[in-house]
Amino acid sequence: MELPGFIHPISRPSGLPVLIFCSPDQPMTRSPDRQITRSPILHSAPWRVMETATFGAGCFWGVEATFRQTPGVVSTSVGYMGGTLDNPTYQDVCTDKTGHAEAVQVVYDPSKLSYDDLLKIFWQNHDPTTLNRQGPDIGTQYRSVIFYHTPEQEAAAKASKQALERTGAFKRPIVTEIVPASSFWRAEDYHQQYLEKRGLAHCHII
Repeated sequence: MELPGFIHPISRPSGLPVLIFCSPDQPMTRSPDRQITRSPILHSAPWRVMETATFGAGCFWGVEATFRQTPGVVSTSVGYMGGTLDNPTYQDVCTDKTGHAEAVQVVYDPSKLSYDDLLKIFWQNHDPTTLNRQGPDIGTQYRSVIFYHTPEQEAAAKASKQALERTGAFKRPIVTEIVPASSFWRAEDYHQQYLEKRGLAHCHII
């Protein structure tokens, strides 16, 4: 959420900001990879850093709804990532020719929710063994993919995938991609919080 006079966006190399919430009595500072904001409601600590995670797990409506119900998640957006066309529309992505995945970008408070926690939610709420498919939805846009933003996220994602494989929970191989985050193209407004607007809780497969 952007508040005039409080949030100052600064681009990161990945194009994705980190949010830093500062208490009103702290000076405003800047860095190349963060957003800085004063917050009148925080008095127990001088600042907090919000982090970003991005996942593709099929139709983004249900994936977003699942993450939005998670304590520690500050905000979510649905969009397109991992393709070749700039600023694609939903119709472009549905041609299965742009290479984009339907993705959910999650901004979360790492003091309340860890990246490992988000990975657990990701694995538990879709089938990572179906290539370019979730349930009745077929196409590369529905592929299972983790877009990592830092080396730490990459390591955690790979470790969680390996740990899940060792459990033998799935009879088929896990086909989830783990790739660097690229440009995130926010989807059309009617896709944002789609299920929530309609009073629905979820539409994930498992």
